[in-house]
Amino acid sequence: MRNDSFKYLKNLGFIFLLLWACSSPKSETEQMEQILKVQESSIPANVSQLLVVIAEQSGNAQVNLFALEKADEKWEIKSGPFAAGIGRNGFAAMGEKMEGDGKSPSGIFYLGHLFTYADTVETKMPFTLSTDGDKWIDDPESEDYNKHVRGETTAKSYENLKLKSNYYKYCMVIEYNTDPVVKGKGSAIFFHLRESDTETTSGCVAVSEKDMVQVLKWLDPACRPMIVMGDRQTLLNLPVQ
Repeated sequence: MRNDSFKYLKNLGFIFLLLWACSSPKSETEQMEQILKVQESSIPANVSQLLVVIAEQSGNAQVNLFALEKADEKWEIKSGPFAAGIGRNGFAAMGEKMEGDGKSPSGIFYLGHLFTYADTVETKMPFTLSTDGDKWIDDPESEDYNKHVRGETTAKSYENLKLKSNYYKYCMVIEYNTDPVVKGKGSAIFFHLRESDTETTSGCVAVSEKDMVQVLKWLDPACRPMIVMGDRQTLLNLPVQ
């Protein structure tokens, strides 16, 4: 009986181990490979740098950000994960981002111009020194909706790109809803700073200054950098549970 019981427990333990192994999370590299395989047709062939921002579950506002680079037709994780905050209400479903919903858009977008308070920035990306006159229009009724304006504006609402805080010390445009601009579909989606590791945004992606500086050093406009954003199920084209 003791031998039989021992064999039974041993076999049961093996089964539990096998089940655990089969259900354990995939490595970060495997997860990236899966996501990029699904999204491959949406990534232009001349793009060789990606930021990938992933929420583990729909509705999560605290997410992970990875920096990937393509060499010899293969994507590799260069750095990350970095802790990041997104819209306080998580990611909007693909194509459903709306102005004022507190969500970040899902999809793949180019990284655009960098606005900064710093006179010099260690980056190859084009940047502009922000002034008190720099604004980003978020009034859906304005002809300048989701555009940069320097100086006076007739828009009823806008975001100043130079703040008293450091949130926009480094503020890079995420080219969501910029070409063409669809009124009401969301505006002022930036990659910028946050001051604590629990902060969220109204729709942007925010990281610590240390992580931002590392990413800016790496980014290269010659690589046509883009950002991939969404929860895991969306990026894998799986139904949300």
